[in-house]
Amino acid sequence: MIRTGQQYLDSIRDGRRIWMNGERVKDVTTHPMFRPIVSIRARMYDMQHEAAFRDRLVYTDDKGNEAPLALQLPHTQEDWKAKRIATDTVLDEVGGIVTRVGDETIGEMWSLYDGQDILNEVNPQFAENIRHHVHKAMYADPFHVSANTDPKGDRSKRPQDQDPDMLLHVVRETDAGIIVRGAKYETAAAYANQAFTKPTIANWGDAELSDYAVGFICDFSSPNLKFICRTGFAGRAPIEDYPLSNRYDEVEALVIFDDVLIPWENVLFYRHTKAATFIRATLHRYSAFAFVQRNQKLADMMIGAAMFNVRQTGLDRQQAVQEKLATLACYREGINAHLTASIAMAEESPGGLLMPNQSLLMAGRVLACSKLHEMMHLTRELCGGQICVTPDVATFRDPETAPWMEKFYSINETWQAEDRRKLLAYARDMLNSDYAGHRLTFQLFAQAPPFAHLAAVYRNFDWNGALEFVQRSAGLSEGVLQQGKGGNK
Repeated sequence: MIRTGQQYLDSIRDGRRIWMNGERVKDVTTHPMFRPIVSIRARMYDMQHEAAFRDRLVYTDDKGNEAPLALQLPHTQEDWKAKRIATDTVLDEVGGIVTRVGDETIGEMWSLYDGQDILNEVNPQFAENIRHHVHKAMYADPFHVSANTDPKGDRSKRPQDQDPDMLLHVVRETDAGIIVRGAKYETAAAYANQAFTKPTIANWGDAELSDYAVGFICDFSSPNLKFICRTGFAGRAPIEDYPLSNRYDEVEALVIFDDVLIPWENVLFYRHTKAATFIRATLHRYSAFAFVQRNQKLADMMIGAAMFNVRQTGLDRQQAVQEKLATLACYREGINAHLTASIAMAEESPGGLLMPNQSLLMAGRVLACSKLHEMMHLTRELCGGQICVTPDVATFRDPETAPWMEKFYSINETWQAEDRRKLLAYARDMLNSDYAGHRLTFQLFAQAPPFAHLAAVYRNFDWNGALEFVQRSAGLSEGVLQQGKGGNK
């Protein structure tokens, strides 16, 4: 069943306990700081039913069952090309970047799908559970997200050696399932249906078993869940002045598990540290693709804003300006190249899926995230200081000041004051606003911190090719190649 937007809205009016700004949120679908992003998610559901988008968003299996194409298990290069088109179709239609909307987070479950052999060592039912939930995500079409980040606590200590409830853990078992206590941070949790919840801090010591090594699917309508949300950006200032903040803010929540029952059929692994370690090491082997694809779209936004700004004043003819624009283009095409090559050189996964080439994908993620702040600063230079000194929309519309704004912000017949105001407001919100700073930090840490991005490259890069070439080129004995065998590639 492919849901409609209305079915999605109805599904999250379930009495969940949400707080923002110290107040209880009565209806997450109508609250002014949630309504814009909730409406976008509803729009995405409706797009799947519209003739203009169905062929790019809907997958039909060999039995005639329909499912969102983004949630289909990837088996071929064509599957990945279609997923890439589906994501771009959604972002183009909604007019901006939204990340935690399902196509990225579902990939984390596919990583555990690849770990069924490890799950079978713990309990064969856990492998059956992940197969069930992957199938459910495809055909029941819930809004599925991922709960990764913990309250940090004292990282010099094991979880059980500090406040035991700081990190999410199992407190007891029942016939119905496990009872969990602790907390997680998660983007979009307050308005999603479910989350793949798993440990972040894997400080197990030498323990083979740990109550903190637990992964499960959490139904966000479960009793005893509480959602404590950060302040939203929407509604804080006019949309004309902050067009991105007011439309695309994906609100994070501290999700508190206050003795929440997780039914056994939703438990994916429990106590087995090997399973927990596996999922942390392979978590983003699929999801990194959709995540990095967003950076390419952000690069397009920066290029478009910068090019419009320099063209309107004729600066695009200057070589120094062209060099800066070319640097932005290289960043964009570097991301594009890594995404394209990772599919062209895709690899079969341990679970029989087709996963993007891991070395190329993880290197592309480092490029996209580590250079983003530099590209934002370069775009600032190209947009100029007017993004920080231009008055707000009220000044352009006030009868007394409007004539002055018209005079000093109009350049020629093509670029009149209103278009310039809109472009500068767009660039300001993308580069200089609270929302811009939030997005920059989000892209830096949303999948893992920078050192973990590089660690993923280290694990997946083929070191043997360079070693073997140097061994032959330098005339070294073959014995030197034996050191480190069995570790990295």
